[in-house]
Parts: sequence; C-alpha cells; structure tokens
Amino acid sequence: MRHGDKVKNLSRTKAHREALLANLTCQLIQYKRIVTTLAKAKALRVYAEPLITKAKDNTTHQRRVVFSYLQDKEAIKELFGAVAEKVAGRPGGYTRIIKLGARPGDNAEKALIELVDFNEIYGKGKGEAKEGAKKTRRSRTSAKKGTEAKAEETTTTEEKTAE
Repeated sequence: MRHGDKVKNLSRTKAHREALLANLTCQLIQYKRIVTTLAKAKALRVYAEPLITKAKDNTTHQRRVVFSYLQDKEAIKELFGAVAEKVAGRPGGYTRIIKLGARPGDNAEKALIELVDFNEIYGKGKGEAKEGAKKTRRSRTSAKKGTEAKAEETTTTEEKTAE
C-alpha cells in the first residue's frame, strides 16, 4: 500500500526522475507545449507550476532558486521574461493537459501539456467568440416577453423624443 506517498515515481530513481522533469520543464518553457505520456504530463504539472509562480517575483534569489531546479540559462531567461510577463495576473493553473489517445507502439496514453496563456485558440478569441456568438433561446415564453419588453422600450423612447 502506498498510503501518504504522493510522489509519482514514473518507474525511475530520484535522480533520474528529477533530471527528466527538469528537462521536460525546460522544453515546456522553450516551446510552450510538448507531447508526452499522460503520467509524465501530470508529474510535470506538479513540478513546473511552482517554478512559474516563483518566476513572477523577478529577484536574484528567485532566479537562483529556479536555476537550482532547471540548470538551463536560456530557459531561465525565457521563464523570467516572456512567461512571467504573460502569467503575471493569473493566480495559478498555468498549464493545461489535453489527452491525445493511445500511442500505437506500446499503447501508452499520450497527452499534450501547454502553457495556458500562450494558446491563441483558447486565449484571445475567447472574449470575442462570446460577444459574437448567437444566444440560444431557453423557452418560447421568455423570448416573447423579451421582444415585448424591447417593443415597449422603443415606443416609450419614441414618445419621449416626440414630446
């Protein structure tokens, strides 16, 4: 039984697991989205999100703390630069995991993990799609009431302008 054991071991030793997660995090920061197995993606989210939170406070101490995890100067520059700027207003939940199905070779569950603020499909078009989207009617009576109310408003405004 694994009571109280919250570490996803990924069938690796501690050193191998830390190296794997550090490399995956560097790739995630560099490319903004990567495809990996679902188990690795879930472990990566737990590893990367606290580092992104640390990057929001751009101090020498936080840079050194994050560098102790990642050991990649280019990834640190990108993390404390573009990534920290985009996620500044977000209180958490910097990554999104999308399941992609099974891998043909070994039937491993694949997943795409991405930084939420760098996705153009979900991020920027979200507000525009809501404004331009057609509203669905819930019932016929509410639609009639709504049109009658609008008609009354227009007649009252027309009467006021006529006076």
